[in-house]
Amino acid sequence: MPTHTNGVGGVLFGGMLVQWIDVCAAVAAMRHCGGAAVTASIDRLDFLVPIRVGDVVVLQAQVNYAGRTSMEVGCRVETEDPRSGERRYTTKAYLTFVALDASGKPRRIPALLPVTREEKRRHASAEQRRRERLSLAGKAPRNEAEVPALGRRRKAARRA
Repeated sequence: MPTHTNGVGGVLFGGMLVQWIDVCAAVAAMRHCGGAAVTASIDRLDFLVPIRVGDVVVLQAQVNYAGRTSMEVGCRVETEDPRSGERRYTTKAYLTFVALDASGKPRRIPALLPVTREEKRRHASAEQRRRERLSLAGKAPRNEAEVPALGRRRKAARRA
């Protein structure tokens, strides 16, 4: 709608799209964990092409990875021409959500069991992004398989 645009050129405000992405991804997160979930971070957000007045905006979100209390949700945004039905891939984003209990504390969430080749690919990519996020934040991973590698890094750091 015109009120969602920057005026000149009729291009959608990026902040408006970020809000829509956050809501769409939150719904996917809440459906997966069966309750409240809050946005912890937006890992990546790429505006690929502009969205203009008159475009129908289609948002899709999917949980790519579930840890103990947090999950990564990928969101894909497309526009659809209402006359031709032609779709255009416009935006992608990765967000992390944390499930909360009634007192606002992080709570355990169900595991994610990827089945299809595409789900397995998404899961592996999300796992890699998780490791990178934790590394950049200076946090130790909670995945038991990563603990020995973490121990080696700590020993190497002490030697340096």
